Amino acid sequence: MKVTVVGAGAVGAICADNIARKELCTELVLLDIKEGLAEGKAQDMMQTATLLGFDTKITGSTNDYSKTAGSDVVVITSGIPRKPGMTREELIGTNAGIVKTVCENILKHSPNAIIIVISNPMDTMTYLAMQSTGLPKNRIIGMGGTLDSSRFKYQLSQHLGCSPSDLNAVVVGGHGDTTMIPLIRLATWNSVPVTNFLSAEQQEKIVKDTMVGGATLTALIGTSAWYAPGAAGAALVEAIVRDEKKLFTCCVALEGEYGQKDICLGVPVIIGRNGWEKILDFKLNESEQAAFNKSADAVRSMNDVLKTL
Repeated sequence: MKVTVVGAGAVGAICADNIARKELCTELVLLDIKEGLAEGKAQDMMQTATLLGFDTKITGSTNDYSKTAGSDVVVITSGIPRKPGMTREELIGTNAGIVKTVCENILKHSPNAIIIVISNPMDTMTYLAMQSTGLPKNRIIGMGGTLDSSRFKYQLSQHLGCSPSDLNAVVVGGHGDTTMIPLIRLATWNSVPVTNFLSAEQQEKIVKDTMVGGATLTALIGTSAWYAPGAAGAALVEAIVRDEKKLFTCCVALEGEYGQKDICLGVPVIIGRNGWEKILDFKLNESEQAAFNKSADAVRSMNDVLKTL
C-alpha cells in the first residue's frame, strides 16, 4: 500500500506523521514545491521510526511526481493557509490553480488513486477536483466535515464533562464558519441524546463555538490549525486502506441526495476501500434542511468564482 501527501506544511506533515505512526502503508511520499522541505521533514520523521516503532518508509520529494507513482491514496493539503481576517472565499483564486495542477500531476502517475482534499476553501476545492479530473465521484473526498465533527465533539465534551470518544455527533453542510450545521438534535452520549443533559443556552453556545472553531484557532495562533486537520486526513486514509466501512461526514458529490445536485457538500458517508461508498440519509427536519439549503447556496456562490478564473 502506498500513500502520498502533497504539501509538507504543518497540516501535511502532521497528516503524514499520523499515517506513518499507524503504519497505514508500506511507503509514504511527502511532496512539496519548496526545495528541500519535504525531504527534510521526511528524514526527520524517519529518525523517529526506531523511537516510535514503525516501519513505514517515508520519502520526501521536491515537486517530483514520478516518486508518487502507484499511490493508492493521495491527500492534498497544498495551498496558502487562511490568515487572520481572511475569508475562505479569498483563498479561491490562488488555491484553485494549485489544486488543479496537483490533481493533473498525481493522476499521470497514479490513475487509480483515491483523492482526499484538505486544501481550502475545501468544498470548492473538492468540487474543482471533481470537475477537473473526471474521476468517479466515490474517489474524490473532501475532509471538512470529519474535522468539524471532531470539533463538535470537543465542544460537547467540555460542557458534558465527558470523554469525546463517548460521543456521537456530526456536522453537515459546508466547511465554513457560516455554512456548517452541527446536528445537536442527533448527537448522543453513549446512545442517550445530549439534549437530555444540556440547557437550551448551552446547546446554542456549543453550536456557535463549533461553527467558529477554525476562526477561533486562527485568531489564537495566527494561522490555520494543523493538528486536528492533519489527524482528520489520516483518519480518512485509515478508513480507506483498512476498509473500515466507517461513518464520517465528508464533502462529496451530491446527485439529488439531501435535495441538492451539482455540488460537493458535507454529508454522512461510509468510507472504505473504494473511497466513499454510500451516503446515509439522516432525515433532516424542516429547519435543518432549510439550513442545509442555505449552506448549499453559499457554497455554490464560491464555486461560481471558479468560472471567472
